[in-house]
Amino acid sequence: MTDDKRLRLLSVHAHPDDESSKGAATMARYVSEGYDVRVVTCTGGEAGSVLNPAMDRPEVHANMTAVRREEMARAAKILGVSHRWLGFIDSGLPEGEPMPPLPEGCFAAIPLDEPTEALVREIREFRPHVVVTYDENGGYPHPDHIRCHEISVAAFDAASDAEQYPDAGEPWQPLKLYYSHGFSRAKITTFHEGLLARGLESPYGEWIGRWDPDKADVMERVTTQIECAEYFEIRDEALKAHATQIDPNSRWFAVPLDMQREVWPTEEYELVRSFVDSTLPEDDLFAGIDRKAQP
Repeated sequence: MTDDKRLRLLSVHAHPDDESSKGAATMARYVSEGYDVRVVTCTGGEAGSVLNPAMDRPEVHANMTAVRREEMARAAKILGVSHRWLGFIDSGLPEGEPMPPLPEGCFAAIPLDEPTEALVREIREFRPHVVVTYDENGGYPHPDHIRCHEISVAAFDAASDAEQYPDAGEPWQPLKLYYSHGFSRAKITTFHEGLLARGLESPYGEWIGRWDPDKADVMERVTTQIECAEYFEIRDEALKAHATQIDPNSRWFAVPLDMQREVWPTEEYELVRSFVDSTLPEDDLFAGIDRKAQP
């Protein structure tokens, strides 16, 4: 049920666990400040591998869909957000040379209009003022992440047009659209150097070595940094709720929280659509929105 008295943020993700690894501390902050925050997950994550050795058990593999739904419910509760499934089938991550075709009927292979209409319906029902999704590269080039980007932009643009998807609810105009940018070279380099300076082992050296030094860092696209260090612990607990995907001994947790709060206390976004005036750079996803005038 939408609360008309609160400003609303909708965060659109490809799989369960993506919401906890991309912008989770930001969402937790806005929840704590009284905003209405919802996550939409496009697929059930059925094709995901079990990345946590402690969960690599036959009964988990046999019930992956149910397990991932339970994990998502726990993460949403930890973050304090409401949650909706779009209900599409995980495309998996194709590997090989030549690249195999996508499975028939999966999220990234079906016509764009079907998932776009489903997301338009969610936007018109929830009526968010701000929508957050991935950039054109999907954050990384997983076919479901790229499709998530495609439908999010299309739905943002279509939701206010009564002639588009007329059976998907009353039109609604979101005011701002952002891309989340979580894994910049600048951030990973800062963590790497901070760990070494503290005499700690860094898991990021190889990762940094693979980056093309001539390629622009995604930080150059960032317009908005949200101070959310106080909520990093909630973010980590939400991540751990996705126990099939997140190994608590992995590099996700290599950087001590006190160091993260000291050297990189923000999460990063790029403003790509706006129907309000705000001054860049921003420190608030709702910058420029009149908090008293909005329905």
